[in-house]
Amino acid sequence: MLGKTYFSSSSLNNHALDVPSNSRVLMLLGQLEKINGEAMVRDAETARQVTAKILHLIQTQGESAHTPTCHATSYSVNTRDVQTILNILYILSELLTVGKGRRVGVFVSKGGTGILFQILLSNSKELPPSEELMLQLHSLLAKVGSKDRKFGVKARLSGALNVTVNLVKQNLQNAKLLLPCLQVLRVYSTNSVNAISLGKNGVVELMFKIIAPYSKKNTSLLKVALDALGALLKSKTNARRAVDGGHVPVLLALYLDWHRNDTRHRHMLIRKGLLVSLRNITNIKLGRKAFLEADGMRILYNSSTECLPVRTLDPLVNTSSLIMRKCFPKNRLPLPTIKSAFQYQLPHVPAAGPVAQLYSQPPGVDDVVDESDDNDETEADTENDTENEEDEKDHHTSNDDIETDLNKLHPKKNPGRPFEELRVYERFFSELSEDFQVILFLKNGIPTAQALSPKRVPMSSSQEDVNPTKGQNPQLPPSTSTSTPPAPLTPLQLDTIHLSKDQNTKDEAHIPSTDGHATLSTLTRPPPQGQTIEQELAHVNWGSDCGSEGPEDEAGEGAVLEVPDTALLLPLHDPDVYVEMVKGTHSVPQYAEVAYPDYFGHITPTFREPHQERVYGVQRSKIFQDIERLIHPNDILDKVVYDLDIPSCPVIEDDGESLKFNSQFESGNLRKAIQVRKYEYDLVLNSDINSNHYHQWFYFEVSGMRVGTTYRFNIINCEKSNSQFNYGMQVLMYSVQEAISGRPRWVRTGTDICYYKNHFARSSIAAGGQKGKSYYTLTFSTSFRHKDDVCYFAYHYPYTYSTLKMHLSKLEALRTPQIYLRQDVLCETLGGNSCPLLTITAMPESNSNDHICQFRNRPLIFLSARVHPGETNASWVMKGTLEFLMGTSPLASSLREAYIFKIVPMLNPDGVVNGNHRCSLSGEDLNRQWQNPNPELHPTIYHTKSLLQYLAHIQRAPLVFCDYHGHSRKKNVFMYGCSVKETVWQSNISATSSDLQEDLGYRALPKILSQIAPAFSMASCSFVVERSKESTARVVVWREIGVQRSYTMESTLCGCDQGKYKGLQIGTRELEEMGAQFCVALLRLKRLTGLRNHQHLLDLESDIIGSQSKVVSCPTTYVMDEDEPSFLEAIDYSAESNDEDAEPENEHGSEAHENPDHLDHLSDSETNHRD
Repeated sequence: MLGKTYFSSSSLNNHALDVPSNSRVLMLLGQLEKINGEAMVRDAETARQVTAKILHLIQTQGESAHTPTCHATSYSVNTRDVQTILNILYILSELLTVGKGRRVGVFVSKGGTGILFQILLSNSKELPPSEELMLQLHSLLAKVGSKDRKFGVKARLSGALNVTVNLVKQNLQNAKLLLPCLQVLRVYSTNSVNAISLGKNGVVELMFKIIAPYSKKNTSLLKVALDALGALLKSKTNARRAVDGGHVPVLLALYLDWHRNDTRHRHMLIRKGLLVSLRNITNIKLGRKAFLEADGMRILYNSSTECLPVRTLDPLVNTSSLIMRKCFPKNRLPLPTIKSAFQYQLPHVPAAGPVAQLYSQPPGVDDVVDESDDNDETEADTENDTENEEDEKDHHTSNDDIETDLNKLHPKKNPGRPFEELRVYERFFSELSEDFQVILFLKNGIPTAQALSPKRVPMSSSQEDVNPTKGQNPQLPPSTSTSTPPAPLTPLQLDTIHLSKDQNTKDEAHIPSTDGHATLSTLTRPPPQGQTIEQELAHVNWGSDCGSEGPEDEAGEGAVLEVPDTALLLPLHDPDVYVEMVKGTHSVPQYAEVAYPDYFGHITPTFREPHQERVYGVQRSKIFQDIERLIHPNDILDKVVYDLDIPSCPVIEDDGESLKFNSQFESGNLRKAIQVRKYEYDLVLNSDINSNHYHQWFYFEVSGMRVGTTYRFNIINCEKSNSQFNYGMQVLMYSVQEAISGRPRWVRTGTDICYYKNHFARSSIAAGGQKGKSYYTLTFSTSFRHKDDVCYFAYHYPYTYSTLKMHLSKLEALRTPQIYLRQDVLCETLGGNSCPLLTITAMPESNSNDHICQFRNRPLIFLSARVHPGETNASWVMKGTLEFLMGTSPLASSLREAYIFKIVPMLNPDGVVNGNHRCSLSGEDLNRQWQNPNPELHPTIYHTKSLLQYLAHIQRAPLVFCDYHGHSRKKNVFMYGCSVKETVWQSNISATSSDLQEDLGYRALPKILSQIAPAFSMASCSFVVERSKESTARVVVWREIGVQRSYTMESTLCGCDQGKYKGLQIGTRELEEMGAQFCVALLRLKRLTGLRNHQHLLDLESDIIGSQSKVVSCPTTYVMDEDEPSFLEAIDYSAESNDEDAEPENEHGSEAHENPDHLDHLSDSETNHRD
């Protein structure tokens, strides 16, 4: 018996659903209202006639008659008459078919879904139920379901799930009724709890009864059944049920059958549906095992290969690729241990943290392929009922990493140590007390700084307790000559430094010996054709909004400012001096070789190097070549040709059929090379010393190549989840033959470059406890132009510690009597290398009190760089800064007269020397040690911070602190700073106006840089303070030393996507130019702070207001997501096994996004901070 069914104004309200508003319809609706209620039961025939007439009018008048009306018609239906209800359902169907979904939304909002479920349940109690009524109900429910977020919950609570399932079971041969039932079932299954419930009711097995081999009949039915099955199999419980039922081979057989028979590709969606079901089943380990046992790899590989020529089949190829990559058996890296190949025993091991864990591990347990799977977690019936998971995600998009403690957001200016402890650092600031009386007129009456106090080294050794908590001061030796460094490297003579392992090559190359300096110096002069670019770079236009110049224009500055091109200073490179510097450099492996590029030097190419255009399908083709290794293992050579884990003989001799590799030189990093095919090599990078991860930086030598042959190189243990190699960046190559021919330079090279997740498992020990993680592969191909060449490949332009020492020694020669330059040794590192500290300013004009006073009272600028060894671009920027400061231009002179510069050009010499990517010899990221540096384990940070603490104590805190860095996943150059106001704006904390009081001057320097430096992007800058960065230099100097203008300046490793260099990869010329432009910006900052330009502050205020809507970042995670943003360009670089939506709706999969038009859409508003 049919129960009461109510249609209120929500369901047939002619205002909401645009019922035709002509008089005939209104009259009929009026009649229906009169017979509403109990009368309808008595007069069923009349109700049937009236509803039939309304339906006829709606069907015949069409869309043109559907105009809004404000007449509300409200009535209820209380009838046993099936035809009357059918007429009403037909009317609803007609009304909801048009309107582009808007009417369905209104219907749902007025409770229409619940009414349909009531009718469904009422009718299901009739025996037999009306087939036509059930068909219409399910057709309507299918239309409504996608628009109702609570559809699945309503269906489950009302009992509708079982009604639909029973109907399907009873009508497996009735395609007409089965189709709408399956459509509704598909919507039910999108709710995870419903999916589990339906699985328990046997619906998974039911779907396998419906899907069938190739047939031209009932293809629509089959497509919907596969969609429903795919939705059901997202539940891991159901996926296990399908595996236990033996359905994986069935799906593979069906897919192969449709692949073979659908020769005209008319049923691609059915084939895709089968693949989606396989994809969801293989989200669990049992599914992957079943897939491999059913020979799924070969089936999908062969079918995909046959699909490759047809571009429209790319969605099938991409989904197949995803499944195969997921199911590729996880291997461990081909290494005896993931710890570094080099051993360095620390003086003491930290009590906790990754290094302590590393030292506490028993041998042989450091690289465990985790059998557990982070996608195999148990699934409860109480899963979240939210229909749209995206809505759930929206609740978590706020950045939990933003600092919300207002006490921590206000700089305390707390030096943290007693002044008595810090007094020893006074000797590094002799310029603040020097009276210049003794050394006034040594050179033609012009003062020099050469007779100033000797270099002093605050040493920290195991015998000295310099921990301030114990109340003792660090004891400083009287001079460097009395210091006692660790056991020194055996002094290397020139004849012991092997510039070539092959003597014949050396003779053929005519490499000059020490007396060939004149020949080498010709290599370091820029070629004449480069002069136009050099001259173009030498001009900087301020722009019209930089304020007036003021009286200081007399110093020689005009509207257009001369910025000397630092590339013209390349004759500073001296191979002989470099070799001498190498002799005093201490490395853990005790390197006895010098790399050719570091010996010859580097001249910036005069040609442009644009971003590499990504070839369509390149990633897919590389992945397929990887899969071939599993399918055709006999084709793989698997021949080790270089192995640092065999220290006695890492270069393995062979018959000349393989390339030769080497990385045993300063900053080199290549641990192992394996020849996998005749011209293809897998390369494994070395971990940072005292670490088991941080693989990104590489620098190695290759020889024995064949001219014109294309070689493929795969670096297989990268860790970061994405890379600029996916967005136009190329590796760097240096050819010795080219250098000998007068072109000593690093050039961008490589084709078919991509970066993607591979099948090598990362141990949870190296992944911060995260299980189921994989390494990533950087692959590139290249060919060689010269016979008997020796070539080098690098992640970025190398800049070694010995190069720094050479440049500093040559800078001394640039000093004029007007320049105050002092080089101190700040401290020695764990490895016994000295950390240089530079002081640069202008000498006082005379020894008069006024001039001495002006000299001492100049504001200080404190600069540092290269805390992360792999960020070599930071050293090139620092080189530009140093050479500008030592230049003879009026700008450089004005800058020296304006400030005293304190510069630590390399904070991590040990990491640089030993080829680390991120850490020092302590195995720790030094830029996470600023809060509480250990004098033994982190001496450079400890003493650098002490210098700043000393300045804070004497009320001379720097005007600007800037730490130069490199960024691997963003383009352009930009800054991170610290602001209370902008941090509060990005969080939900409440703050009073007094809490937000701060000087806006922190924005001035980046704003100036954005106006004068073509590579700089203000839009990429951020001034938000995050918890995960509280121990970085930028935040600690801001918070503890009280430096408002405390910055990290990040330079891209790739290139620019805006300004003058848009579309170009960055080179050393642009990086050095950036360093020079930073100096020019400091001079401009001096003008602004001197003029108290109020309009400028108003401009900064408007800038901040304009950036308020900026979404900051995603929370950082333990290992290599560290400080990097989630890179948002949609390239399928990974095959996350829990990625349910790997294919976009347009079904073009990963390769659809490889169109260059889709690249580089990383929103600046979604950046994460990296210090």
